[in-house]
Amino acid sequence: MGARQPTSSVKPPVSSTGPSWSARKIAGAALQTIERTRSFSDDVFDHITKDLVVSARDRHLAFELLYGVLRHYLTLDWRLDQVSRKPMIRLPLTVATTLRVAAYQLLYLDRIPASAAVNEAVQLIRKQPGHNWSGFVNAVLRNLLRHPVPPMPDPAIDPIQTLSIQYACPPWLIERWRQSFGLTQAEHLCQQSIGIPPLTIRTNTLQCSRSQLLVRLQSEEILAQETTVSHVGLILNKCGNPGALSALKEGWCYVEDEAAQLIPLLLDPQPGERVLDACAAPGGKTTHLAQLMKNQGTIVALDRHQGRLDRLVSNCARLGISNVLPVYHNLTATSGHNGTTHAPTLHAKIPAKLVQPFDRILLDAPCSALGVLRRHPEGKFIKSLSTIQQAKTLQREILDRVSGLLRPGGILVYSACSVEPEETTEIISGFCQEHPEFYQESVTPWVPTAGQSLINELGHLCTAFQTLNMDGFFACRLKKSE
Repeated sequence: MGARQPTSSVKPPVSSTGPSWSARKIAGAALQTIERTRSFSDDVFDHITKDLVVSARDRHLAFELLYGVLRHYLTLDWRLDQVSRKPMIRLPLTVATTLRVAAYQLLYLDRIPASAAVNEAVQLIRKQPGHNWSGFVNAVLRNLLRHPVPPMPDPAIDPIQTLSIQYACPPWLIERWRQSFGLTQAEHLCQQSIGIPPLTIRTNTLQCSRSQLLVRLQSEEILAQETTVSHVGLILNKCGNPGALSALKEGWCYVEDEAAQLIPLLLDPQPGERVLDACAAPGGKTTHLAQLMKNQGTIVALDRHQGRLDRLVSNCARLGISNVLPVYHNLTATSGHNGTTHAPTLHAKIPAKLVQPFDRILLDAPCSALGVLRRHPEGKFIKSLSTIQQAKTLQREILDRVSGLLRPGGILVYSACSVEPEETTEIISGFCQEHPEFYQESVTPWVPTAGQSLINELGHLCTAFQTLNMDGFFACRLKKSE
């Protein structure tokens, strides 16, 4: 789970406020806000549209334009640079954004007439205060339509630049992947980053079976099919806004990628046990743990973001889950009153009987989230090498601390939506060297038969290098000696 900026920092541009916006205006405003604030795209989109009067059709188009531009950002800039007398990097943000939104429509969408895309871009930029860029925007877009597609760089000469332009991935990230996994796997990861992820839900087995949920969806004329590996997942097709699903509102399911649905299985929590979810909000894996425990026992759900913890509470209520104890607490707080450092204690609101070793602990660690770029494509230009290093430091600190809360013989599952070695295999090997009381167990017994190909030679779950259309997750299982 990647760290998020609070949505309160995301505000629509003052010059664009109003009761009704077009889809292209919404997409442009969101793109500018993301670039200025380095915020998450879904947070920005929700914040900008929450008070607007937007038809379902325009909302869908705005969403598609926003995510399409983010996925193909570098490719769009490369194509526009070929037909513009000014490079994209030197243009005012409003102008560059307008060109990207229009270029995405011209190059990737076939249902929008080219004339409509160009004309609306010209009208939108004309309404912006200051210098009139409408003539420039019109000329660049007309050139884009007129000129043939330029040849790609020769991959034999510069494979990194070729992949960067083809898949809109930053060169630094492609070079990392090439060094870590080889050029073929690097290209596979690049290709995944521009894919459109499926809408996948997890059955709430406390309320119904997967077959019952499937029958209900089919009765409502919603196309769905069973996931390949997860025994409780369904992939939906053309269901519209998932938030409007009656089955979702009534707690029959939870929106969650199939890879994420596999993580709680590795912990294998049992009814009646005491379980810690160390970075729990907004509660996807927490609520799945509760299902596996048949709503019996106790799950202490820690998180350092109160707003996200509130969402966890809401999700538990909707799903009919009663064995989760939400706790607001920062596991990385180290500073004492006198400036010295100390090991943190659990939140004071936890009953004393729970400040005891746990039977099982899930640490779905804050990470770079480079395994879910298809869902958060803004990460391609928001993330950097320092993001990985900062995440590694935070992950190790949290792992060291929660490990002391596990009883002898207990199980700890570490997971991250990342493929970077520093956040996955390296952090686990380093932890086990410094904590000889822990040893790794292969996850094989807890992965469904159809998912055995997702297990690497070290016995870890790694969903990134496969063809099953999952997000890129890593997970491993650690046992504490008796």
